[in-house]
Amino acid sequence: MPAIKSSADLRNGYNEISNFCHTYNEPVFITKNGKGDLAVMSIENYETLMGKFELYGLVKEGMDDVAAGNTRPFKDAMSDIKKRRKR
Repeated sequence: MPAIKSSADLRNGYNEISNFCHTYNEPVFITKNGKGDLAVMSIENYETLMGKFELYGLVKEGMDDVAAGNTRPFKDAMSDIKKRRKR
C-alpha cells in the first residue's frame, strides 16, 4: 500500500516523511487539493532508480543492434579488446 500524504503533511511533517523514505526505500505520494501532485523519495532511492533506467536504455540499444544485425562474433570482439589492452 503506497504512503500518501497531503501537501500540508509535507510542510508540517517533513522529518517524518524523510524518515519514512529512508527507512522503507519507498516513495511518499503527496496530494494537493485531494489529487496526486508529487512523489517524494530518498536521494539514494532516486539514484538507484536512475541507474536502472540507464541500464535498461543500454540493454535496449543492444537489443536494437541485434535486431538490426549490427553484431559480430564474440571471438572477434575479444580479439579487439585484447589488442587495445596491449597498447
